[in-house]
Amino acid sequence: MNNNTFEKLQYEELKNNVKEFCVSTLGKNLINKLKPSSNIQTVKKRLIETTEGRRIVESFNVPLQGIVNIDNIVANLNKGAILTPEALNNVSDFLRGCRKVKLFMEDKKFYAPTLMSYSYSLKELTSIEDEINTCIHNNSVDSNATKTLKKIRKHIENTEIKIEEKLESFLKSDKNKKYIQEFFITNRNGRFTIPIKSSYKNQVDGMIVDTSSTGSTVFIEPSIISKYTSELLQLKAQESDEEYQILSFLTGLVKDYIDEITRNIEVIGIYDMIFAKAKYSIEIQGISPIINDYGYINIINGRHPLLKGNIIPLNFSIGKVYRTLIITGPNAGGKTVVLKAVGLLTLAVQSGFHIPCDEGSNISIFNSIFADIGDDQSIENALSTFSSHVKNLAEIINKTNKSTLLLFDEIGSGTEPNEGAALAISMLEEVYHKGAITVATTHYGEIKNYTLNHTDFENAAMLFDNETLEPLYKLQIGKSGKSNALWIADKMGINNNVIKRAKSYIDTKVYDYSIVDKGKVRIEKYISNNDISFTYEIGDRVYLSEYKDYGLIYKSKNEFNNVTVLYNDDFIEVNIKQIKLQYKAKDLYPSDYDLNTLFTSFEDRKLEKDIARGSKKALKKLMKKESK
Repeated sequence: MNNNTFEKLQYEELKNNVKEFCVSTLGKNLINKLKPSSNIQTVKKRLIETTEGRRIVESFNVPLQGIVNIDNIVANLNKGAILTPEALNNVSDFLRGCRKVKLFMEDKKFYAPTLMSYSYSLKELTSIEDEINTCIHNNSVDSNATKTLKKIRKHIENTEIKIEEKLESFLKSDKNKKYIQEFFITNRNGRFTIPIKSSYKNQVDGMIVDTSSTGSTVFIEPSIISKYTSELLQLKAQESDEEYQILSFLTGLVKDYIDEITRNIEVIGIYDMIFAKAKYSIEIQGISPIINDYGYINIINGRHPLLKGNIIPLNFSIGKVYRTLIITGPNAGGKTVVLKAVGLLTLAVQSGFHIPCDEGSNISIFNSIFADIGDDQSIENALSTFSSHVKNLAEIINKTNKSTLLLFDEIGSGTEPNEGAALAISMLEEVYHKGAITVATTHYGEIKNYTLNHTDFENAAMLFDNETLEPLYKLQIGKSGKSNALWIADKMGINNNVIKRAKSYIDTKVYDYSIVDKGKVRIEKYISNNDISFTYEIGDRVYLSEYKDYGLIYKSKNEFNNVTVLYNDDFIEVNIKQIKLQYKAKDLYPSDYDLNTLFTSFEDRKLEKDIARGSKKALKKLMKKESK
């Protein structure tokens, strides 16, 4: 397995979904480290664990809630640190949780013999629990931890009472009232003080301990309690030393059983991970499939583990009659989803996860799974998409053996179709000879045709609704995909003759060049570019190079090789070198058609306009016409 495969198949996302069902970081950490196993016995054991875990979760409330991770505490112990009261409390809570889990699992042999056996590795350390609970209370060292500590704290209490009595007497004294800013006792820097007005600080016998932020008040420890303060500080030092001795003792006690505690951490983490897998199985309505190690995959009504909603089930098989499956079908029709589903379901099983399929599904265990899916264009290495694919495929082929699952999306695409198809077929042959199980998608007809004639290759198609022009997201094995482009073209009104010719070209690769020949004959028959000997006749349709438009010949060429053309309701003279024939008049009009009518009506309209604007030439022309 490699990280590229995990990324393409979204393996980490699958693990994150399972991780959500853990109740502690112990299980989450194990799932983070989890990798698919290629050992069939390991996989069988993992699946049994998940199955047994599901039986327990469906019937009982597993007492894992509240168990804390003490990995960091163990790490600090190994560094020689003295544990804090809070850390010791966590150790006690963890050991109590281990004891509950052990007690819970001991009578679950009927439901889960394998998981029950793991409880034998859980060590009950009640003596450590009891010692910690005796010495630590509310994340502090309890006074009853030792007689010495109890005696010291009693002296501290008595001394503090004497100090408070002396200070209360100071506050009540009439002679001190004018000095006092506020009538209460306050503890500053571990010393008992009275707030005194700053202006009287030299009038009060004692030590200034602190000053207010405004400077208007000073906090003075009166000299009448100095003796008791010194005594209190000594008692506090003795208390700290005694607490340290107690914490050192408890730390040493925990460290003496560090191996047993470490084993408990491992077992509780395993339980948390297994029960998370079990809860995930319930969530997805998963099953434990039949497994093998000879490449046979048979998915019955399977679903991609990460897809939500109303998913069309996948029925997929490979590895028994054929070892290479070529999938065709429309874009966005689900081909890539099939590849990812097959790959991710296989990774899931090899990780011990149940999968969303029907009972009877069969999954093979592989040493390696490789996926070439998606756009791998590398800007950093200046590689095109095609180059990156080929580089990836080269690495995959070199690592392929008989225990390899290969998933190729649009194999050979991204280059000239003939070369791409040929290269794809050659690579498929290579990995076939190496014994791999291969699933590939393609649009190349050459690969589909090759598959039809290979006894160990099979075609499959993503079905397409020919009426609605929509993909059905269903895989049908043993069938190659139709040319959906032709179906769409037909539905969109493309001439039936065009569709028929296209189908013929797909099947035979024999093209009808007679269409080209006929057009060529017609053009050559009337070609006239720069041919001054060519005779233009009335009614011929010509292209006017200067105007980039078309007109009709009104008069044939004169002695200057100019012709008269009707263009935009006007007659213009154009040299024949500036026109090109588009159609002869005889190709445009019937043989008995009076071509003069094309221009007569226009001449009359023009004459009327000229007369209306007072043209003398037009009047003469009219008089001449009437005299006739």
